[in-house]
Amino acid sequence: MTPFLPFPEWQELNQSNPSKRKEVMMMNLPLNIDFTGKVVVVTGAGGILCGTMAQAFAQAGAKVAALDLNEEAVKKLAADLKAEGLVCEGYKANALEPESLEAVRQQVRADLGPCDILINGAGGNNPRATTDNEYHHEAAEGQKTFFDLDAGGVDFVFKLNFQGTLLPTQTFVKDMVEKKSGCILNISSMNAYIPLTKIPAYSGAKAAISNFTQWLATHFAGSGIRCNAIAPGFLVSNQNRALLFNEDGTPTARSAKILNGTPMGRFVDSEELLGGVFFLCDDKSASAITGVVLPIDAGFAAYSGV
Repeated sequence: MTPFLPFPEWQELNQSNPSKRKEVMMMNLPLNIDFTGKVVVVTGAGGILCGTMAQAFAQAGAKVAALDLNEEAVKKLAADLKAEGLVCEGYKANALEPESLEAVRQQVRADLGPCDILINGAGGNNPRATTDNEYHHEAAEGQKTFFDLDAGGVDFVFKLNFQGTLLPTQTFVKDMVEKKSGCILNISSMNAYIPLTKIPAYSGAKAAISNFTQWLATHFAGSGIRCNAIAPGFLVSNQNRALLFNEDGTPTARSAKILNGTPMGRFVDSEELLGGVFFLCDDKSASAITGVVLPIDAGFAAYSGV
């Protein structure tokens, strides 16, 4: 598993059905915020969530640097946005390698300018750090239980999510310190509040991201830099589709549990994150907001189950 999310679905649709290109590429942005002149660096931009964010910032006037280990994905993203007259450059980068990140930072500075907004989108889970059963007493023979979790897989998940946020922050926030202004946005999760069954490493790693967001907000408060996070609810992506839907397209038992525990009774769409993202990254709208983790979850965190 690479340290980034899969190739965006809307890019795949562009390739399979070019006639729908305009419809797919141009979103209705949720807020009328002008990011013209801002340089926005997005890690994990080869994935659905952060690819959508990169596209939205470009549509709002920003100069976007789309970073991902999947170079093909971000180059395709950049080409599509440039075809619409927007500003975006794609860069191959490994969020877990400081040397790679610093080399990209220098290239971004040369191409677009110093970073104003950093979206830390690199992250994900790994099957080696996931159990097959929700409750140990229900484990069947041959299933991977808590006692079978692979230490290397757990270590990878923590590195991918925590260091995959820490290292890009160490790299690109240097630009913000120089200017004494800037914004960091991290991607936490609803399971940072209450852990989900089967994925102990991912839940713990995202809890660390929420904590780190508060730490960064405090650390850089006197430097003119704000740091917040969003905590998305359940979204459907290539990464989790097999957990949520059977091969025939019907919901799995896990999907039914999720939807029964979500007051709005549905999954969140990636574009529904954009209102919160834009708000938190806008220096006028959120000038006094730092250290916040904003749930965008269709009510999941508010529901007690009764």
